[in-house]
Amino acid sequence: MQITTTFRHMESSDALKDIVQDKVSKLKTYIQGHFEAAVVLSAERHLHECDMTISTQWGQTYKGKEKHEDVYAAITKVMDKIERQAEKDKGRMRAHRSAHVDSVE
Repeated sequence: MQITTTFRHMESSDALKDIVQDKVSKLKTYIQGHFEAAVVLSAERHLHECDMTISTQWGQTYKGKEKHEDVYAAITKVMDKIERQAEKDKGRMRAHRSAHVDSVE
């Protein structure tokens, strides 16, 4: 798992990097194998934006973007979106695999 955190128009913070790493590491339950995360945190007037892209070694890409007044809330909302995408994809792959096994027998 490789995480790249970029800050735009705001000061970089180890606390924010740690929060992002903790949130992204929870994706291991949905994603098998190695994956890379690119996180861009930016500030624009009174809103904070979190833009996240997760790329897996199997070719799946999960994306999310959120704006909120609180940067921590923006990170949490983006992670909720990406978790839903990964969970849906995992279910789809599980259904495909079981259909394939049933057709072989």
